[in-house]
Amino acid sequence: MSPTAPAPHGLPTERDAGPFAPPRRITRLRDTRPVSPIVFPDGHEGWLVTGYDAARRLLADTRFSSRHDLDIVHMPYKVSGMPFATEPAPQVPGLFITMDPPDHTRLRRKLTGTFTTKRMKILEDRINEIVEQQLDELTRLTPPVDLVKAFALPVPLLVICELLGIPYTDQETFQANCTKFMEKEATLDEKMAAYTGLTTYLTELVTGKRAAPGEDILSDLARQDDLTIDELTGIAFLLLLAGHETTANTLGLGTFALLEHPDELTALRNDPELLPGAVEELIRSLAVVDIAFRYATEDIELGGQTITRGSTVIVSILAANHDPQRFGNPATLDFHRTARGQLGFGHGIHQCLGAQLARIEIRSGLAGLLRRLPTLELAVPAREVRLKTDMNIYGVHELPVTWTEPAR
Repeated sequence: MSPTAPAPHGLPTERDAGPFAPPRRITRLRDTRPVSPIVFPDGHEGWLVTGYDAARRLLADTRFSSRHDLDIVHMPYKVSGMPFATEPAPQVPGLFITMDPPDHTRLRRKLTGTFTTKRMKILEDRINEIVEQQLDELTRLTPPVDLVKAFALPVPLLVICELLGIPYTDQETFQANCTKFMEKEATLDEKMAAYTGLTTYLTELVTGKRAAPGEDILSDLARQDDLTIDELTGIAFLLLLAGHETTANTLGLGTFALLEHPDELTALRNDPELLPGAVEELIRSLAVVDIAFRYATEDIELGGQTITRGSTVIVSILAANHDPQRFGNPATLDFHRTARGQLGFGHGIHQCLGAQLARIEIRSGLAGLLRRLPTLELAVPAREVRLKTDMNIYGVHELPVTWTEPAR
């Protein structure tokens, strides 16, 4: 693209290059202009960052704000009876991923001790138990089975419910609202109804924990008098949503990718030592959280372009993770690759707090599947697997699989 070429309208989302690759238009943009102008559906102009170096620099630069309540609506959404929302969303107490320092720093510090690598390692045995219990239930079913419903979703849900002190028996109460909240095409009314349902439930939960705390993360937070109930609710909402949706989708989509790459699957079965690197490579390649939004608080030079103050900037994590200038042959799933530096967990002050937890869950889940179901295969043609292009976190809606006699 030349500097005078017209800006693309909207963010390309069609997976026309395959289920595990960025849309072709995004790849072409990255190869010709890694920091490109873009026109949003409501007509306002902004920027799309697709190159790895530019994306990493932007995510580390706090002059690019994560707040959603500044100046304009940076993520246009539909409202009943109106074409698009016109007012920025108010700041939500406790939702620190949409905050900048010092507010972000104050709240995130409340959790940094909880999600250390050392503490996550201590949890690993319990996560392995949960995986094995779910595999016991899975192998009692008669295939074909939807692996998302029977395994990829329950494992991280069970883990996060146990960590947060949320009764797993309530999962039907909040899971439908989580799904509706993540739908791209849901109207603002639908999203707000889902959000209200979730926060009403969580407010009651954290209020109870403040009155009678237990041995869980939310109880630990509820013991801190400098956090309000509204802040506790916002933190609980963030931890619940981020704590299982991303991992569940990586497990489901990652299994799909393994089944579609038999050479890598065989290599992994023959050499389990490859598994930690394979998890990192899957996170790089799949990038289920494929975009991030930022707001320029001043004029900033990035990738040879001037991002003017007040501009919306979209970072394509998926395109950056497939940048051949950072990862050679990026479309190839290669478990011998060193995928360190991949941006699947973000970068900078907003890098995912639960990254180590997610790595352990994905590693344990895939190891269990490989060991217990050595003949696992798709039960439908790959083209019939429904992809979550309609959701804000990418993955598969269902993954029908089958197997012969499971290993014991």
